[in-house]
Amino acid sequence: MRILVLNCGSSSIKYQFIDMNNLLVLAEGIAERIGEDLSLFTYKSEKYTLKKKEMVIENHEQGLQLIIDYLLDPVNGVIKDKSEIDAVGHRLVHAGEYYSDAVVITDDVVRVMKECIPLAPLHNPANIKGIEAVKKNVPEVPQCGLFDTAYHQTMPPRAYLYPLPLEYYEKYKIRRYGFHGTSHKYVSLKAARFLQKDISQLKIITCHLGNGASMTAIERGKSIDTSMGFTPLEGLMMGTRCGDIDPSIPIYMQQHLGLNVDEVNSILNKNSGMLGLSQISNDMRFIEDEVLQKNNPKAMQALEVYCYRIKKYIGSYYAVMNGLDVLVFTGGVGENMPLAREMVCKDMEALGIKLDLTANAKFSSEIEVISVPDSPVTVLKVPTNEELMIALETQRLLTQ
Repeated sequence: MRILVLNCGSSSIKYQFIDMNNLLVLAEGIAERIGEDLSLFTYKSEKYTLKKKEMVIENHEQGLQLIIDYLLDPVNGVIKDKSEIDAVGHRLVHAGEYYSDAVVITDDVVRVMKECIPLAPLHNPANIKGIEAVKKNVPEVPQCGLFDTAYHQTMPPRAYLYPLPLEYYEKYKIRRYGFHGTSHKYVSLKAARFLQKDISQLKIITCHLGNGASMTAIERGKSIDTSMGFTPLEGLMMGTRCGDIDPSIPIYMQQHLGLNVDEVNSILNKNSGMLGLSQISNDMRFIEDEVLQKNNPKAMQALEVYCYRIKKYIGSYYAVMNGLDVLVFTGGVGENMPLAREMVCKDMEALGIKLDLTANAKFSSEIEVISVPDSPVTVLKVPTNEELMIALETQRLLTQ
């Protein structure tokens, strides 16, 4: 089976074409700036790479057709006919409380996605555009989807309910949903297999640290709590998002600073986090350079806040699970920033976390143990692969 995995944003389509017989990525790339005056297109296969070709891509349908055209290209393509695309798997964002697993996409699924647009106004419309583009370009190909929120539907009410008047949940479904579920599920399963242990016997904390960041407490293979909430704004400090703050702060900003709702929303989502606190960048590679090469006090302070908040979540999840077996770091920052991992794990011996500084400093694209041999908690660096998780779930749905 060969599966085309799509991650459709408001103005982009990331894609991977995967041969499930050997889990080989045959081609991958991105169509970006869709609908703008000048779009960019990237295509990469084993023998050919096209880097950011400038062109006009008017909509998602045209973007998908471009992807298919490159897959079919007589010289640089990887298939000879559209029929060699056996299925399409989508990264989807929000399904409210409707789905707790991957789904075969039907009209009912699209209806649910439309119903949940108020919960994900940027993501769900883009996901729907991707589904519609597939229907028009390859209508006979089955489509499946994996929602970011689905994995966290196993959380108990004590974890997902907010202490607001209950009718806000009952009538408007204001609750914790959580995101990055595909990544949290993938790396937790990967960690258990790597350690040759049954995930149903493990207590795991997964730290997905990228420009967006979240953590999940996983007990017996199920998400029982996660840091992102009603929206991806809650939880950890992120690249540009503030994470947990006093809920009175946005009210204060409107009442006393003369800002309107849209301005406050933009500040909290796009101008806060690492960018706002460091006044340097939301890119942790620049922050790391400023700390290690220039000893920049603002960069160091921002990084300390970032790591301190991760440490607090580790402590809270240790408490709710009454212990911890495995701590996983993943995502662009989690996988590639030894300094952040070291700062998070420092002085955590009371919880059984003992980092191996030599192993932690090693750069590798493979899964690695970065704790010392006698550490009660095994600390792992696990590369995430959301596209592969989506492809595996698509294959499972269509072959079961």
